[in-house]
Amino acid sequence: MGTRNEISALPPEADLARADSLAREIFSDVANKWAFLIIEFLGQDTLRFSELRNEIGGISHKMLTQNLRMLERNGLVRRTVHPTIPPRVEYTLTEAGEGLRQVVDGICGWTQKHLEHIEASRRRFRNPADG
Repeated sequence: MGTRNEISALPPEADLARADSLAREIFSDVANKWAFLIIEFLGQDTLRFSELRNEIGGISHKMLTQNLRMLERNGLVRRTVHPTIPPRVEYTLTEAGEGLRQVVDGICGWTQKHLEHIEASRRRFRNPADG
């Protein structure tokens, strides 16, 4: 078993490789429309399951449950159970989840800024003769 000094003596590249691997894994988890919508709505307010489902619209009970669990597992959403009858369960973004929301907002801003360029490029790709 290694000592603390041996672990801290790992090169910085090892931390970068771990962070890169984790980033790919998390992005793979959250890169879907439902997760993005959940993050967006929870960034605006703490919501109960039914409120979140109503806000999103079109999401099934199963899909909302799966995405909330995944976001909670990754530390992006906090689930709070209040000891009432029946139990009241609320969901809110964690600090890490709020940070991701800012990144998602940045991606949306980037898309808005470059929308015309992207759409024109896609048209040219479909119809190369349009040059």
